[in-house]
Amino acid sequence: MEINNNIAEVHEEDFPLVRLVSFNKLLKHYDEMANSDDAYLAHKANYILNAQAPYPELREGFTDINLLEKHKDVIKTILQDTFSVVLGENEIKAASFAYNNTIFQKSVRLEKILKDAGPDFKLEIKSLAEEFSYILGCTVILNIHYGFKIDLKRPLFYDIPDKNGVMRHYRILYNADFMELIPTDKAKELTQEDVNALLENFDNIDVWKEKIPPNSFIAKGFVISNLFDVTAEHSISEIKSSLISNDKASEDNFVENLQETFRSFFNIRDIRVGFVSYNSSSQRFEKILGKNMDSFMLNNKEIECCNEALCQNSYSKLIEENNFLAIPDVDKAYKKSNGQAPFKSLKEQGIKSAIFAPIANKEELLGVVELVSTNVNELNGVNAQKLNDIMPFIISAVMRSAKEEENLIDAIIQHECTTVHSSVYWRFKEEAKRFMVAGLEGKQPSFKEIVFKDIFPLYGQIDIKDSSQARNNAIQKDLIVQLSKINKVLTNIWEKNRLPIYEELIFRVNNHLDSIEEMLYTNSEQSVFDFVKEEITPIFNHIKKTDSSLKKEILQYEENIDVETESYYFQRKNYDESVMQINKKLASVIDKKQLEAQKMFPHYFERYKTDGVEHNIYIGDSIADGKEFNSLYLNNLRLWQLQVMCEMENVHYSLKKNLPVQLDVASLILVHNSSLSIRFRMDEKQFDVDGTYNARYEIIKKRIDKSYIKGTRERLTQTGKLAIVYSQKKDELEYLRYIRFLKSKGYFTSNIEIVEIEGLQGVSGLKAIRAEILYKTDKSEEKTYTYEDLMQEIKD
Repeated sequence: MEINNNIAEVHEEDFPLVRLVSFNKLLKHYDEMANSDDAYLAHKANYILNAQAPYPELREGFTDINLLEKHKDVIKTILQDTFSVVLGENEIKAASFAYNNTIFQKSVRLEKILKDAGPDFKLEIKSLAEEFSYILGCTVILNIHYGFKIDLKRPLFYDIPDKNGVMRHYRILYNADFMELIPTDKAKELTQEDVNALLENFDNIDVWKEKIPPNSFIAKGFVISNLFDVTAEHSISEIKSSLISNDKASEDNFVENLQETFRSFFNIRDIRVGFVSYNSSSQRFEKILGKNMDSFMLNNKEIECCNEALCQNSYSKLIEENNFLAIPDVDKAYKKSNGQAPFKSLKEQGIKSAIFAPIANKEELLGVVELVSTNVNELNGVNAQKLNDIMPFIISAVMRSAKEEENLIDAIIQHECTTVHSSVYWRFKEEAKRFMVAGLEGKQPSFKEIVFKDIFPLYGQIDIKDSSQARNNAIQKDLIVQLSKINKVLTNIWEKNRLPIYEELIFRVNNHLDSIEEMLYTNSEQSVFDFVKEEITPIFNHIKKTDSSLKKEILQYEENIDVETESYYFQRKNYDESVMQINKKLASVIDKKQLEAQKMFPHYFERYKTDGVEHNIYIGDSIADGKEFNSLYLNNLRLWQLQVMCEMENVHYSLKKNLPVQLDVASLILVHNSSLSIRFRMDEKQFDVDGTYNARYEIIKKRIDKSYIKGTRERLTQTGKLAIVYSQKKDELEYLRYIRFLKSKGYFTSNIEIVEIEGLQGVSGLKAIRAEILYKTDKSEEKTYTYEDLMQEIKD
């Protein structure tokens, strides 16, 4: 008899039960059977009793496991009915110590299972901690000896690998019919209050040991463990848990764990799992975003049209019928289909058999589960039917994932593309709740417009200086280069072929060149684009087919054509790249500073990129969500805005030398001295000033950067100077105070001027302070000065 004692046993001094192996209760059945009228049963019973009689310790009980080996033949005789030879090939059964895993008798099938698991395998109950083992023993004592009904039954499992290394899962059911429970002198009398204390301190092992001390009872006998293979059920449960648990798919080992579960489910060692989503609108398969999410159908591609990823038969099964596509022999299918998809892709990856299972809800295909193996026939139409048990969970998970992705996309769009700023979110939330309540009450709800009254605006911009001229220069240079290249190619074609039409084309190319070199008009770019596309490109395509020597020259010309613009895009690309870098850098500065400003006092903020960066700020009582507003916070925000604009200018100053095109910028701040109202336009998803009078503010914003100094042709905005536009004397005095303060901190020079602005259409009487910005090379100081700092400096 081989005794399986490879489990770390709980020491007897640390367990409530002293375990004695005894066959007394089983032998008592044979004592009765010996007096039976059935001669066969009586003879059999006497045979077993006589075999045991010379060894009284088998009745009295013992702890020395060496006796199990010594009496193994007698024990086998005693257990012959319990471990039937007839059923031994099928039953998975073991006899062991009470509440322990020292196995001394196994069925034939269990012997084989443990042998296949390998010599190093250790049999352990899954997820059974030592502390729990003690409490489990105590609950047995409470139920059997003390009569307190406490249910601590829970499923217990063994995980045992088979000969192929696939993990199998076995549920354990214990039979304790042959156990006797005997109290020792350490046993205590327990009251209901004692039991209550145990229940209230379930996880406190010291309380349990105090009420039911170690070795306070003798467990005399043995238990029979019946094992049932529940691998399929366990795998379904694991797949369900993996798919429906939040954030599982984002874990690094999600796919690996899921593959391991599928291997157990199909009892195939080398199964791999892939997923691909289906876009019904474009009829394409698309790779699923996620860690280690692969698709064997796509084979490293991100996207592929369905009619290219599947042959006609496969397309019909998966997409039209939503049925499993089983491929038992990939090589055979590849030859039969003359190398069509998906067999070609599978063969290239060394796959020998596969199952593609459609993930479909109400006949709408959402995606495909891909199971593949490197062995022929391991995956086939028969075992594909097993997927019917788990597809509902996969469909549910995919639908939930799609909804979560949709919500995430909506959230990203709202965050990136709309102006519902966090400072006013509370007001939108209030209106949304009102909308929901109205709907629940059976009314016809409508989302009312959001209005904030009596708030103060701040506006600022850092505009790329002469951006239109810089863009036109870039376009002009690209067109000249492209037309010159075309002229050279056409000249070589004409010299070789001497067709008059080529000479006429050269004449027209030269006309375009002369016109563009003289001046770039609004329609010049489109005119050249149409000319090249309609007349030059067809001729070049013809020459490439008929003349190999000229083909090389034409290809060299075409190499420089940008794919997206279909024209030469060197200078414009440099210009666009420069604008993009300026916008990105300046936006990052004000976005970061804005987070700090919100902590001073909540206010609405929006910024947007054009040829430069503009921003709107609104502050006031109605936005503050219950916080008390004071003009101090407006003054503080104005000072903050001045400082941040200077810092953005300094960032551009450092960036300029590294730009492909060294573009200049000019800065402007518009001061509005009275409060106004803003309204959220539901159709445009943005805030606008509300009311006819307030519209004057918007008109000034749109036109002020193009204005001139009164009586001159000098533009208000100048490189290196910050223009502060205002209409009231008190605003002038306030900002001069701020400028003097920031000058002392190294933001401005002493070059400060006050100018009058030429009247705009419908607006007059505006003035401006132009303060020269001091550009710094030392970036060590990044402190933001507040209005309190200014007040303190005035006092000092």
